[in-house]
Amino acid sequence: MRLRMSTGAPRPRPSGCSRTGVGAGAGRAAIALRYFNPVGAHASARLGEDPRGVPENLMPFMAQVATGRRPVLRIFGDDWPTPDGTGIRDYIHVADLARAHVAALDRLGVMTGFEVYNIGTGRGVSVRQMLAAFERAAGRPIPHEIAPRRPGDIAESRADCTLAERVLGWRARHGLEEMVQSLWAWQSANPQGYDGD
Repeated sequence: MRLRMSTGAPRPRPSGCSRTGVGAGAGRAAIALRYFNPVGAHASARLGEDPRGVPENLMPFMAQVATGRRPVLRIFGDDWPTPDGTGIRDYIHVADLARAHVAALDRLGVMTGFEVYNIGTGRGVSVRQMLAAFERAAGRPIPHEIAPRRPGDIAESRADCTLAERVLGWRARHGLEEMVQSLWAWQSANPQGYDGD
């Protein structure tokens, strides 16, 4: 969909853009995919995540610690109300995320209006569980330390993917071990990221 605006028109607020894009006329369709923590890499180990600067997300940070680009992984809190005291998140393999996009594109051809789908596995993984899985994939311990909780963090977040399964016919196929193995395959083949090429 295109919005027609002259160069002299004032810039609309983001909420105005979304209302214009979603509600502007019959027969239009839009889908929002709400990602839950994408991780992993392409099976070829040629495409992976290489954030600029200090990674904000657990997995790329952990991978950089494993290759020596960062000295230690900081775990933010071990006193959360979870089984092992660390935060729990729902992680989704990037290949499953790509399949969700294809399913959403197929859906756009047969629907009108606006739909939102959660894209995750529906299963939570704690920081300690993720660390243990990554250590198995890398075949080495990952230096880590416990740090205070970050303001605004929550104990647990999981996706309810029921709607995506029912309407899109989509479900995550990759488990935790495949996620960390694919990420480690990419990171070990590219220890300095893309700048190392």
